[in-house]
Amino acid sequence: MLIKEYRIPMPMSVEEYRIAQLYMIQKKSREESCGEGSGVEILENKPYEDGPGGSGQYTHKVYHIGKHIPSWFCAILPQAALRVEEESWNAYPYTRTRYTCPFVEKFSIDIETYYKPDTGNQADVFNLSSAEKRQRTVDPIDIVKDYIPPHEYLVEEDPKLYQSIKTRRGPLSEDWIEEINHNPGQTVVMCAYKLCKVEFRYWGMQSKIERFIHDVGLRKVMVRAHRQAWCWQDEWYGLTIEDIRQLELETQLALAKKMAQYSLNEEGEAETNGSSVSQDQEQAGESPGSAAEVEGSQGKLGDSLETRGELTKQWSTSSRSSNRSSKRGTSPSHHSISEWRMQSIARDSDDSTDDEFFDAHEDLSDNEDMFSQEITKWSSNDLMDKIETIEADEAQRR
Repeated sequence: MLIKEYRIPMPMSVEEYRIAQLYMIQKKSREESCGEGSGVEILENKPYEDGPGGSGQYTHKVYHIGKHIPSWFCAILPQAALRVEEESWNAYPYTRTRYTCPFVEKFSIDIETYYKPDTGNQADVFNLSSAEKRQRTVDPIDIVKDYIPPHEYLVEEDPKLYQSIKTRRGPLSEDWIEEINHNPGQTVVMCAYKLCKVEFRYWGMQSKIERFIHDVGLRKVMVRAHRQAWCWQDEWYGLTIEDIRQLELETQLALAKKMAQYSLNEEGEAETNGSSVSQDQEQAGESPGSAAEVEGSQGKLGDSLETRGELTKQWSTSSRSSNRSSKRGTSPSHHSISEWRMQSIARDSDDSTDDEFFDAHEDLSDNEDMFSQEITKWSSNDLMDKIETIEADEAQRR
């Protein structure tokens, strides 16, 4: 297990950060749901009592992550594995979040967060044991100084350039944290202390994947998200928690509609393809449903959105149906497939460099036809050669 404590100072109050964070999360959920291979489903969003931190808000989400992991990893895993479930307990100013992948038994990410009115100078807000302190690495994040890849940089999200119209705050200097420390009480400030525990218990690839998750899946995401939270303040400043809950509800319904419509499209394509194959083989059979019928079903969905529970059930049923249709004959158990695939990945990852592993491409859709959804027989060396060729071609195109 790799444990890191990220400390993220922000030039706003603890209460302002609560609104900024919730606004940023719902906005990014909408923006990052862009069709096949990516998207967010919000399954539950409700108050809770007597849970982590006392009383708060519980959310359960599913992230479809096909476009956000290394290409060789994506190629080996089936589509059903390219999803991560998130459970979050928000008892602000304390939160706890847990990520799991149903396909990978020995994987988890646990994040505990305290929000404090300082610049990140408290030594042990989590009251760690001596063993945990020895295992923990403290990693401060500076939204001004930390590196942003050129392809992700946006002028409007640069704290060194941004000034709020509503609050007149900004732009921030390179030494904004030191300036606040030297003049305490002059400027509002808070810090998000995030204790992140990443566990991926597969021998031969544990340290590599745990480092990848921390560096790319956590740190890189947190840097950009907090820059956005600061530079979007004219959008969230002045909103109440009731306003945020309404935005969350609208986002939840919009995402459920988008996912359900994508599911209908996928089912329609599968039925059409299946009918075509049947006609070719048997020279007989019923014709697939007309395009008008498919469009009609989608139009009805757009006109009247079903309840979230029904949409979620429909999406889940479609996924299970898709998985069943991809299997040929009798298949081994879910867990044995998982173990076999993870062992195969471990063997291949040992032969790859860290640079190759950490090169996670954002768009793999053009090359998806090279890999079947279920890999039953393959040479690992041949597969890695194909992946390296694809990545070289992509680099030349860029």
